[in-house]
Parts: sequence; structure tokens; C-alpha cells
Amino acid sequence: MNDNHLIIKNGFLVSSNGIVKKDILINNGTIENIDSQINEPSDNIIDAENLYIMPGAIDPQVHFREPGLTHKEDIESGSRSAVAGGVTTFFEMPNTNPSTISIELLNKKNQIAANTSVANYSFFLGATHDNIEEIKKIKDNCGLKIFMGSSTGDLLVDSDAALDKIFKHCNKVIAIHSEDEAILQKMARSGIGKTFTDHPKVRPVEAAVASTVKAIGLALKYKKRLHILHLSTAEEVEIIRKHKHTNLITSETTPQHLLLSAPSIYEKIGALGQMNPPIREQYHQDELWKGVLDGTIDCIATDHSPHTLEEKKQPYGKAPSGMPGVETSLPLMLNEVSNNKITFEQVVKWMCENPAKIYNVKNKGFLKIGYDADIAIVDMKLEKILSGSKMQAKCGWTAFEGQKIKGSPIITIVNGNIVYKDGKIIDDFKGRPVNFNE
Repeated sequence: MNDNHLIIKNGFLVSSNGIVKKDILINNGTIENIDSQINEPSDNIIDAENLYIMPGAIDPQVHFREPGLTHKEDIESGSRSAVAGGVTTFFEMPNTNPSTISIELLNKKNQIAANTSVANYSFFLGATHDNIEEIKKIKDNCGLKIFMGSSTGDLLVDSDAALDKIFKHCNKVIAIHSEDEAILQKMARSGIGKTFTDHPKVRPVEAAVASTVKAIGLALKYKKRLHILHLSTAEEVEIIRKHKHTNLITSETTPQHLLLSAPSIYEKIGALGQMNPPIREQYHQDELWKGVLDGTIDCIATDHSPHTLEEKKQPYGKAPSGMPGVETSLPLMLNEVSNNKITFEQVVKWMCENPAKIYNVKNKGFLKIGYDADIAIVDMKLEKILSGSKMQAKCGWTAFEGQKIKGSPIITIVNGNIVYKDGKIIDDFKGRPVNFNE
């Protein structure tokens, strides 16, 4: 549906500063006016009475598995899942097959997305021990991803000398999977991992802490921007809190780390609750919440990492880690708003505004005149039960199966075009590559 000229009337606009009733005029994919009342004629008017208007969410950590692993997900299905969840922009990770470790491979992904993605997109370049020349070239993408642990093949960077060189020469945001590989290997050899409930022991707090301390040290040494992905430990929250004043260190956690806890999740759903870094005990969850609420943790991302149910049916040690999340993240957080645990304004800050700020995204993350018309329209009274079989993701499952939630996006607008409405994807238009303020 081409909505070059679209007016959204009578909705409650949400930002971190508050909620106000306003109309929005969209022209050619851009927010042209925001006012108490816009009365000019239009063939396209959305009456948003009793609905909430927020910027489309930005998910800065997804794995859409293309190329090479498309039986799990691909850019098309992942983007459809995103917009169904009110996410209008995603940043995708490099651990595909082949790994995205060169500008050429980065460009190939961009081309696939241009042809198939209904959401806006950017792709991380992956660091290796020896692709420093490619790292020096990155410019028009979200940043660099380093797997300091928890990876295989060319994407694992566990050499201190290689890490030092990468931090020295990278001029974009450096996003890290922070688990120390030597500690992970030691735990793997120990033989303690017998069942899924052992997962937090096999990937202990010490591994996360050691890696985060090392990365922060390098960021401070070279005055580089470091973003720590999917925080899972109370200890890391405290370490980051001590370094927030430097304005160099940002971080994120996931809805699953905030809403699920060990050992119950492993007892209940086994491999479906297994991800890296692990879902940990309630104490860690409580401290993560404190970190999000006091601003130590900047944003909420998903680490959307789907695997097939068949793959997940394997025993512990063989079942892959990772779970889908891009379609459920915003609804789950809105449900916490409905439960009065957090505010809608906070959700917008964590899932729209802060990801845009962290990655220097141009004209997204806010409802402002001149900004891209990436918008989610939310019905806070809508109740539904989460079910993997009804989702757009290829894998067909969710760790939150059967959970009743209140509050969900009902319309998603990307670049002024309605791409999701009434439970259906409208894929007449494709998303665009994200632009960045350099």
C-alpha cells in the first residue's frame, strides 16, 4: 500500500519525554508535520483514537541466517517477523555461511535485503584475526562485530594481539559477544554439562566478566566506542556502571534475560531456553532490571537466533544455542507496561531512541519532523496468547509459548508505507539501507 501522503489522527504520541495527543502528516516517506490537528484532505487517513503512536523499534542484534543457513531463517522471513512485531529497522550479524568478513560479502547481503526485506536494514562486518584491512574500510554500516568467545571458525577472535590491533584501527562502533574463550573451553573439558540446567555453569559468570573487563580496557586505551551485547550477569552491570562516565561504553540486554530465569526455564522447555550467554538465576535478572532502569544498560535487543525444532530436539551438548525474538520483543515489553513494571516512555527510550543514538542512526528512532516515517501503532488493550505457529519466523516456535500478553503493535509503517496491518504483511514495498551520521 503506497501511502506517500498519509495522515495519522487522534493518536497518543510516545517519546521518552512523555505522551501527547497529536496528528502526524507523512509525505513521501518522511514525517512532514506533527500538530494538535491536521485537517488537510487525504485519501489515506488512519484514525488512531485510543491507540499509541511510537517510532518503529530498532533491533540492533538479529541473526537472519542468510546466506548459507536459510533453513533456519532468511532476510525476507526475518524482516517479516520484525515488522509483525513493530520493528522497522534491524542490524544483522555476520555469522552466516560464508561469514560476512569482507566489504564484498557485506555488499552482497545489502543486495539480498534490497530485493527481499520489508524492514530497513544494516549489516555488521565480522572481525577475524587477519581481516584488519577490511575493518579499516567499513563506513556505511552499523559497525563491527567481534566474537571474543562462543564462535567457531574464522569469526572467533581470542588472541590479545589481534584484539588490540582491531580496537586500534576500527573507527565504527565495536559490538562484542563477551565470553572468554579459554574459560569456555576449560568448562567444556570439565564434563559438568550433563543437562540443560547445567548451561549457566558451563558458560559461567567468570567467562563473561573476564571478556568484558578486557574489552573495556581496550576501548579506554584507544578511546573507541564499545557496545557490549546481550548482558547476562549482575557483575557486568556493576563493571559497566563504573565506566559510564567515559561515554565510551554502552550495552544491551534481551527480553529473555529480563523475563526468564534459571533453573526453571531449562526444566520447563529444555533446549528452547538455551542461548549464549545463558539465561541465569533470578539474582542476575534482578540486577539486569536495575541496570536497565538506572541507565547503566542502554537498550533492549533480541539476539534473534532461530534454529529449527528438529535441531533443538537434540540432547544437551548437541542442541544449538539461540532463540527467536524479533517478533515478540516489543509485545513482551509492552506487557510489562500493562503490568505497571515500566512505562511506555521507557520502552521507547530503550528500543527506539537509544539504539539510534548508540549507532549514530540518521533520521530514525524518534517521531520528529524531517525524520523517516518508521512508525508502530500500538493497541494497549489488545490481549493475545503468544504462539510460535502463528509467527512469521521460519522456525515456528518461541520460548514464550502460551504466555498471555496485553499490548501489541497492530500497524507497522516503514518509510511511510504500511507493511503490517491486521495481522497481515503487505510486502509491496521494500525497506532501505540505514544511513548513519558519520
